[in-house]
Amino acid sequence: MTVQDDTSRRHIQELLRDNGERILDRWIQISNQPLRGRAVESDARTELQEIYQTFLRSLDDQDAAVELRGLLAELSRSRARQGFTPTETAMAVFGLKEAVYELVEADGGVEALRGFVWLSRTIDGLGLYTFEAFATAREKIIADQTEQLLELSTPVVKLWEGIVAVPLVGTLDSARTQVVMEKLLQTLVDTGSEYAVIDITGVPAVDTQVAQHLLKTVMAARLMGASCVISGIRPQIAHTIVTLGIEFGDIVTKATLADALAHALRQNGVELAGSKQTRVAIRAQEA
Repeated sequence: MTVQDDTSRRHIQELLRDNGERILDRWIQISNQPLRGRAVESDARTELQEIYQTFLRSLDDQDAAVELRGLLAELSRSRARQGFTPTETAMAVFGLKEAVYELVEADGGVEALRGFVWLSRTIDGLGLYTFEAFATAREKIIADQTEQLLELSTPVVKLWEGIVAVPLVGTLDSARTQVVMEKLLQTLVDTGSEYAVIDITGVPAVDTQVAQHLLKTVMAARLMGASCVISGIRPQIAHTIVTLGIEFGDIVTKATLADALAHALRQNGVELAGSKQTRVAIRAQEA
């Protein structure tokens, strides 16, 4: 850094310190403008004031520079959770450059202009970091929401004493298979069930990949000592399975969930009596 550059840098830093309130007021106004009232001004002032003070210290202190990045990352996470766009979030940083430029323009000095060039590069770097932090935070939010949806879309329900069921709806992929396995195995442990019904009535199609995922789930349940029945094998799916040459081996398959439950009940020592409409279950020894 030349003596001239150092002089310009000190000059712009003096402008930032001596006109802090003026710059902060203008910065808040610029950053809030694209938000159209979706941010509370008092909250924005508190947030940006802390960033501004840390920014001033970071120009000469490396530890403060690390702290500043932490504040910007938290700003990005907060804006991402509130549903702001990357542009709106980045403007919270780039707006500082516009606010400072108005002050530099009023100063009109050569040293101020040269110092602003250096400061502009610094703010650009912080703006890009904020944008990247926002993208990372948004991806994390989406991943968490996807995981929550997977858990909601793969319930494990208790059908009978010793019998649980997993009604699957939609496409079965690797991520969802993992969730199904974990919830099914945990439910088997919690309930002490010995039979599990995996119902695929709501699965639109079964290909080789889906079949492999089903087999993995069945094998995982078997390792826990539970027998599995796959139900919901519609004619179209049965035709596809045969055409693809998919082998389920010794796994019991049934056309409907009712048939699978009846099979599991019989295996559990329960006989079914009465019409198909009533399906009254009584234990064999009590018949």
